[in-house]
Amino acid sequence: MAIRIAHLHGVGAEITGVDLGALSNDDFDEIRAAFAEHGVIFFRDQDLSERQHIAFAERWAPININRFFAAHPDFPEIALVAKERDQQNNIGGGWHTDHSYDQIPAMGSILVARELPETGGNTLFASMYAAYEALSPGFQAMLSTLRAVHSARHIFGEGPDTYYSNTDAGGGRIGNAEKTKTLADVTHPVVITHPLSGKKALYVNPAFTVRFEGWTVEESGPLLAQLYAHCMRKDFTHEFVWRPGSIAFWDNRATWHFARNDYHGQRRMMHRITVEGEPLSA
Repeated sequence: MAIRIAHLHGVGAEITGVDLGALSNDDFDEIRAAFAEHGVIFFRDQDLSERQHIAFAERWAPININRFFAAHPDFPEIALVAKERDQQNNIGGGWHTDHSYDQIPAMGSILVARELPETGGNTLFASMYAAYEALSPGFQAMLSTLRAVHSARHIFGEGPDTYYSNTDAGGGRIGNAEKTKTLADVTHPVVITHPLSGKKALYVNPAFTVRFEGWTVEESGPLLAQLYAHCMRKDFTHEFVWRPGSIAFWDNRATWHFARNDYHGQRRMMHRITVEGEPLSA
């Protein structure tokens, strides 16, 4: 069966006609090109074991062991993205892109569905390529002069004002808050040149971007809010409906994502592997 790549409305592509557990070099090259072009790619009807999940990830880049997520008990490369029936808060329940708080942000994450609720639990994705391209030339030029500060402390850190400390995700799902004490804030260009595609993309996000470099938080707020509202436009987004055997692989440099928390009383277990990226530049 020949590989087929179907462009999706808003963002992303669905790839069929491949078995990710037995992937030829030619098919891998096609998938890599689609990943660079679309920012997020989806697969259906896969049956990857944990070892095959790891092997597929290692074809892309070295694996990033997440500091804060609970790890699979037998495969530390795999982070568990879980919500149990009695838990109220999910992981990733707001627009964000992973690892922008790192000096060299991770390339992306490969998320495999292991146990799904009967209803709900979809994931939204947004294209930062499309969001940038829809801006006026003058606005693009202004943003290209800015850098933004990114931080993990207010999300993963200790204290009453940090995000996960106010949820039930801390009960073994999210931890190591003390590691944020040695994790310095970083700056990245607000407009990056994507290292794989060469296209321009916006690189700020509501979870981890705290202000513009050289600006106060208060001064930064209105412009960041304007950019966030722009990036959330429906014509830049796609809602992925998970099914057994589904896999999503998103690029942190080209997309945002948002995990819906609309399946209370049901269990959802996903396996995530994150792969390393490279330095970002304007």
